[in-house]
Amino acid sequence: MEKHLFLGDEAIAQAAIDAGLSGVYAYPGTPSTEITEYIQASPVAKERGIHSKWSVNEKTAMESALGMSYAGKRTLCCMKHVGLNVAADCFMNAAMSGINGGMIIITADDPSMHSSQNEQDNRVYGNFAMIPMLEPSSQQEAYDMVYDGFELSEKLGYPILLRITTRMAHSRAGVVTRPRKDENTLHTPEDGRQRFILLPALARKRFKTLLEAQKTFTEVSETSGYNRYFDAPDKNLGIITTGIAFNYLSENYPEGFEHPVLKITQYPLPRKMIEKITEECKEILILEEGFPIVEKQLKGFLGKGAGELPVCTRHACAYGERNRRNRKSHASRRRRCHVAQYQPDTRYFTVIKLIVIRDLN
Repeated sequence: MEKHLFLGDEAIAQAAIDAGLSGVYAYPGTPSTEITEYIQASPVAKERGIHSKWSVNEKTAMESALGMSYAGKRTLCCMKHVGLNVAADCFMNAAMSGINGGMIIITADDPSMHSSQNEQDNRVYGNFAMIPMLEPSSQQEAYDMVYDGFELSEKLGYPILLRITTRMAHSRAGVVTRPRKDENTLHTPEDGRQRFILLPALARKRFKTLLEAQKTFTEVSETSGYNRYFDAPDKNLGIITTGIAFNYLSENYPEGFEHPVLKITQYPLPRKMIEKITEECKEILILEEGFPIVEKQLKGFLGKGAGELPVCTRHACAYGERNRRNRKSHASRRRRCHVAQYQPDTRYFTVIKLIVIRDLN
């Protein structure tokens, strides 16, 4: 085990190589490009003959990666967030057919649109396809999620969607690597034709199987070491945070959290943990980098209607008024919740504007 200073993208690439990767299929697009470039330049990848040529587009990348997975090999498919729009046809069908060899799909989202035409949050796609998702909060976690993710994918029988954002992809941190695994041998399942050919009669069976798998996905998320509950004495406020937003929160509490914190980095949402924090705390603060995914699901989890669970959030504002209202109200919210102790850096405004508060009384 060695420690390296890796970009988030590099940590993902090295983890894939160490986990027994046979091929990476990708189309270049910031902030995902460095993953494939790292594998292309890796001496180990060259020695093993790991496929790493660029694909014509994201759709062909997804199709090629899925084909290698059907043959029993471990594959990585990488693209920026808008690329998943191009690959959506194959992506949705991969959730229906399932996989054979482990398959991880990387979506590199770009909040604040540093180099993109929109800032869509592809956790929406993960929920739409009903497959497990991972969202690392650190470079080490990104490495570990990919290293273990192939095995998880094979265990569950479905591809894993791993979401990173620009700040995760392009910042560096120390990462401890793990022992290198051998590649999978070629093998195809006996029921491959029943699973992988989505004729309507077969697709209906596969959809039923996907629905039945949701319970298992949730159970795995509930017991995942990536989802953690941090208890604290002041239960006037509870904080739910996802992915790299957990890092932003931790920076404000260098001496430890004053309020209970639920860190979510594996989906589906861990229902029992959410119920625990909402039952123990009077108010809930949600931190997400991207769209209000957890925010929208929270009411359904708690079984409360709009009148029972008032929402104060940017999602409730008209889109054109969103930024102005949040900038104006953030200071008073910050004082009331005692979350941030300093003037926020404008680089983190994407996260700050997504702070939401719920009054559970």
